[in-house]
Amino acid sequence: MQNKRIHNKPELKQFRKKLRNNSTSAEAILWTYLKQKQLEGRKFRRQQSIGHYIVDFYCPAEKLVIELDGADHFWEEGIQHDFNRTEYFNSSK
Repeated sequence: MQNKRIHNKPELKQFRKKLRNNSTSAEAILWTYLKQKQLEGRKFRRQQSIGHYIVDFYCPAEKLVIELDGADHFWEEGIQHDFNRTEYFNSSK
């Protein structure tokens, strides 16, 4: 039986690290409120990969993804990417 790992794929590790080290100011501010289980004891992970997507924040207990989208997401290509990402997450439940 083949292992179908979808979270934190090893091949995305360097890219996840790069994103964490170059977070936006909005991500840095939100992280100060989410880290160390500050939100009602919920654990959040930053720059978590799910499938071939990397999300800004993820709470495994709630299966909750939080994305802080910048200007790139408001162009046609970004809108389509976001739609595809949402469809993927919804189908992975």
